[in-house]
Amino acid sequence: MLQQTRVETVIPYYERFLARWPTVSALAEAPIDDVLASWSGLGYYRRARMLHAAAQSIANEPAFPRDAESLARVKGIGRYTAGAVASIAYGEAAPLVDGNVARVFARLFAIEEDVRSTKGIARLWSLAEALVAERDPGAWNQALMELGATVCVPRDPRCLLCPVQALCRARAEGKERELPRVKAKAKPREQRRWALVATKGGAVLLGQRRADVRFGGLWEPPTIDALETDEPDAVAAARLASLVGVKLGPLKRAPDVTHVLSHRRLEIAVLRAEIARAPSADAVKGSLEYTHFALVDVAQLHDRGVATLARKLLAAGLRDNEID
Repeated sequence: MLQQTRVETVIPYYERFLARWPTVSALAEAPIDDVLASWSGLGYYRRARMLHAAAQSIANEPAFPRDAESLARVKGIGRYTAGAVASIAYGEAAPLVDGNVARVFARLFAIEEDVRSTKGIARLWSLAEALVAERDPGAWNQALMELGATVCVPRDPRCLLCPVQALCRARAEGKERELPRVKAKAKPREQRRWALVATKGGAVLLGQRRADVRFGGLWEPPTIDALETDEPDAVAAARLASLVGVKLGPLKRAPDVTHVLSHRRLEIAVLRAEIARAPSADAVKGSLEYTHFALVDVAQLHDRGVATLARKLLAAGLRDNEID
């Protein structure tokens, strides 16, 4: 959960997650839909699916893997996570490099390479392997990560508080604010889409995303790509109605929704309508994005895996008293 998410955001999710699934076996036996629902709001849902798959893999083994090499063979566990678990939980002198450690090393050793490049990554891991403490390596790794998180921060590093400032080459060369070197990210590409928030009574129509697409396994109001910038509402509504196999009542235009992902900026026009005829079971067969559609009681939305984008769409398309 802590990968790409701040500690203060993670803590309540972590506590609820462990209370519900306190063991690897319990998580392995849980339906993936329940796991995704418990992850709703954390983002990067591929982590939840991989964690679930890892639990299922480990549950079939005679014991939990205890070294970095064995851990790295588990689906969903990469080099960093393997090193963290092996060193912190089992005391193996296994190195790790996360964003915080990369920043500390880049400044301490004045690394000029892009820390995300192949060469830069190799240099960082070479240093981590050479420096990891044989005695209490878990404390060593945690100290490195904490140093990067609290002192050697991305902007305005707190060098006067740093316990290794006298050894820092970047500090000595006046480069502490220039390092680490990171290639600028490409500007997110804009993508225009349509969304349909269709209701019937106290229920709203949701589609479950295919596992192999963005937001896989999660539920959302049906969305489609716009055919052109000025596509008429009625044309988009007809395409959406055909996708889900419903007959819609009069259309209303809800507020547009903007959602920025790492490489994409989604501009979504939201249509709202009442359902005159329930969705067809066969309608989803031709969909490249959804496995099936269902009318979901608005009061039960919290029981579904719903991404932040879907919450934005629902908030735009439902009346204030229909969703929290």
